Amino acid sequence: MAAAPPGKAYQYRPEIGFINDVGPVLPLKIRKIIPSVHSDLLVRLEEIRLRALRPLALGLDTGDVFINEAGTVVEDPEKAYLVSRDDVERCLGLVSGSSIYALEEEIKNGFITIPGGHRVGIAGKTVLESGRVRTLKYFSGVNIRISREVIGCARPLLPGIIDSEGGTIRHTMIFSPPRCGKTTVLRDAVRMISDGIPELGLPGRAVGLVDERSEIAGCYCGIPQRNVGLRTDVLDGCPKAEGMTMLLRSMGPSVIATDEIGGHEDVRALEEVLNAGVRVIFTVHGSSLEELAARPALNYLFRLGVVECFVQLGRDKRAGVVKGIFDSKKFLKAGAFQCLS
Repeated sequence: MAAAPPGKAYQYRPEIGFINDVGPVLPLKIRKIIPSVHSDLLVRLEEIRLRALRPLALGLDTGDVFINEAGTVVEDPEKAYLVSRDDVERCLGLVSGSSIYALEEEIKNGFITIPGGHRVGIAGKTVLESGRVRTLKYFSGVNIRISREVIGCARPLLPGIIDSEGGTIRHTMIFSPPRCGKTTVLRDAVRMISDGIPELGLPGRAVGLVDERSEIAGCYCGIPQRNVGLRTDVLDGCPKAEGMTMLLRSMGPSVIATDEIGGHEDVRALEEVLNAGVRVIFTVHGSSLEELAARPALNYLFRLGVVECFVQLGRDKRAGVVKGIFDSKKFLKAGAFQCLS
């Protein structure tokens, strides 16, 4: 596909407004390339991959493509823009404000979140301390994952997770493999729960959102840049387990939401919230419930029998496709989940 004519390659559109966030962290040459990519591709852009001494790649909803200096897709990787080591180093310098080691806590987790909720993944040589990753050095690759706000994307799952008689939501786990839209769907569900959905019998509820990686609300200086609802209080950059407890004790939420539950500490905090009568909605990485049940912390959560709905997401032509909403009671009694949708 040819690039659009000079001067017409990029006009501001909300669905590609991420360029305002991502542009400042790109090295100069690549910063000039990305706006030259045809807007039809930018609308579908999910990742920008910078691998040292390899072609510049864009991750689209249909797969990866290579891009040349004119912003044009090329079939031959040798004709694509070759990312240099300096490009990678400059990108990380811009992400970190020229102080990459000031962000060691984020680096050891393998990524940094920038304004707008976009995640910058990092690859390189690990530095170990007592057998655990302390930081990275000799950086070899950067993957910028684009965060998008898709208003209304959670509507298909809401009838299945709302308890209309009780005027609240059921305790809900949203699960899928990576790149299937869990965070995007969770953000929109939080917005709708917070604002209320009268046609489904759900009044607006106070929501406490723990946004450990600053990806859900996309806070800047503590203020959400994404629409997470009128009644939502956000703890930004706070560890999930500690944040859930803090919200429970200080903000009086009716619902607590968070992303990527996994360890025993997270599950213990969830249990405390559940015992306090607060509703929960959270996400988990996993391809199937059987896979999740094999993890000790999540297996304990399953055995508690408190999660009422399991929403499975996938992707066909796009991310965020609801594959099914499963009733935990059927699972616990029959060993297989009953799809409600």
